[in-house]
Amino acid sequence: MKPALNLRTAVRHLKTADPVLAGIIERVGPCCWELRPAASLFEALLQAIIYQQLHAKAASNIHGRVLALMPGGVADPAALLALGDDSLRGAGLSRAKLAAIRDLADKAAGGALPTVEEAHALTDDQLINRLTAVRGIGPWTVHMLLIFRLGRPDVLPTGDFAIRKAFQVSWRKRKEPKPEALEKHARAWRPWRSVASWYLWRSLDT
Repeated sequence: MKPALNLRTAVRHLKTADPVLAGIIERVGPCCWELRPAASLFEALLQAIIYQQLHAKAASNIHGRVLALMPGGVADPAALLALGDDSLRGAGLSRAKLAAIRDLADKAAGGALPTVEEAHALTDDQLINRLTAVRGIGPWTVHMLLIFRLGRPDVLPTGDFAIRKAFQVSWRKRKEPKPEALEKHARAWRPWRSVASWYLWRSLDT
């Protein structure tokens, strides 16, 4: 059974398990990890695709224009599939992102995407395998969904540059760690690697 998210328990465990991480926790302060629950995985992944490789303000504007094309401004796969390419391109989508969100909508409409309720019953690996079948969705995007949308407490996004950089800096490594090395070190952080990841991200801000 997956542990429920308990920040106090998580922080206590991480401080005991890793003295370097304990120092980061003391420096950063209380964990302010904020979850943004998704109404549907389609909604969450649509936003994720639009935001990829864009500054937040530009991505937010495009996302808003895409939603405005659908009835009630609600992300709906059937409504998106009914839209013409010109309308979606006019909202600011690149050809690559247009192809990705059409594939996402097609898979969602066909039942290939789990509901939020079904997602909570699947393991992290099961969700990664199912969601990376969508064009434009890689493991990093699913890791972000698992952490910030579904509240999974034990996710380690080894593909995240900032996570690897923070580890290199705080643990005084000569080189950026490879994913396998980071995974090995982070075994002591289980079952709270998402919280550890949050502290690694914040450590670069302090």
